[in-house]
Amino acid sequence: MSKSASGAEVVQIYADGACRGNPGPGGWGAILRDEARDQEIFGGEPQTTNNRMELTAVIRALETLQRPSTVEVYTDSQYVQKGISEWLPDWKRRGWRTADKKPVKNVDLWQRLEQVAGKHRVTWHWVKGHAGHPENERADALANRGVEEQSS
Repeated sequence: MSKSASGAEVVQIYADGACRGNPGPGGWGAILRDEARDQEIFGGEPQTTNNRMELTAVIRALETLQRPSTVEVYTDSQYVQKGISEWLPDWKRRGWRTADKKPVKNVDLWQRLEQVAGKHRVTWHWVKGHAGHPENERADALANRGVEEQSS
């Protein structure tokens, strides 16, 4: 657990998504860590994509927070990390179109993520996936539990 420069508690979120086939059954998982404890959440969808699960993991974790917080989000998805911190303003300016004028994929989730992240002070971090990062590995295992629930 860490503290912000002001001494306020920082919530750390480690999020991951998984999919068997793309599209196919998918799952998402996240660990929320604060001063008191770790909380694990996960779920899945029967027919989805990996990117949708990556976004859903972060959204569901942020939705779990009961009050505005200082948050550090760790994801192994550059799609999520760059999307929210670099690409989103341009997508909105272009009417939810990419630089090559195509509709932004998963716009429903991007809008939901922007809304829920806007309630908090969020810092976005990318971590290399499947590289032995303990919390990322736990989030991956949770996402795969979500996939298993959809597949059984």
